[in-house]
Amino acid sequence: MLSSFESIPARERIIVALDCGIDEAFDLADKLQGKATWLKVGMTLFYANGPAIVYALKERGFKVFLDLKFHDIPHQVEGAAASATGNGADMLTMHTVGGVDMMRAAQKGAVRAAEEYGFDVPVTLGITVLTSMSEEGLREIGVNRAVADQVAVLAEQAKVAGISGVVASPQEAAELREILGPDAYIVTPGVRPAGSEKGDQSRVSTPAEAFAAGASHIVIGRPITQSADPAAAFERIAAEL
Repeated sequence: MLSSFESIPARERIIVALDCGIDEAFDLADKLQGKATWLKVGMTLFYANGPAIVYALKERGFKVFLDLKFHDIPHQVEGAAASATGNGADMLTMHTVGGVDMMRAAQKGAVRAAEEYGFDVPVTLGITVLTSMSEEGLREIGVNRAVADQVAVLAEQAKVAGISGVVASPQEAAELREILGPDAYIVTPGVRPAGSEKGDQSRVSTPAEAFAAGASHIVIGRPITQSADPAAAFERIAAEL
């Protein structure tokens, strides 16, 4: 199934992960300004600096993927999603294993805050199975399905909940595109340019493979951020796509 995102330029579908401290984050943002559209702020950067980091990156003209992976009772997650939206997040995440009611609450909170602040409703994404996990890892926590089967089950729950899409490895993207349809966001971490080290990821693909499989956006961190020239590394990946 073709994705409705295919007409969007590749550089606008690459999310650069800032898994670092604030000084390095600002240095990377300055180098990527005018090139990258999306930057990802994860737990390390956000918990050290709070909402100010989102504001600062937005002021530099970036869209911010706030990847905090909400997972709590629906009331708490609704409030968290509302707060993240009010802080300016353009994309946010929650764990699908929190259930349909929790995901619906997150969507409700995001919509409510967007209306209150006059913002666009952020993209709401459900985490399926972390790209660092293998089937052995799933078995250790009591999940006896194959990884792809577990991802599909959780994606169906996200669809029922009415959120924007899911986060999953590129290896599951093709099946997810069939399940979720052409307009769903399928954001894939675990993307490594050919020849790059896997790091702590178990289920990886190249950027081209991820897009061909149906990913709407790809998340790339160390191959760009730890490059001697992050802007050139970003441009090489965008050009290849």
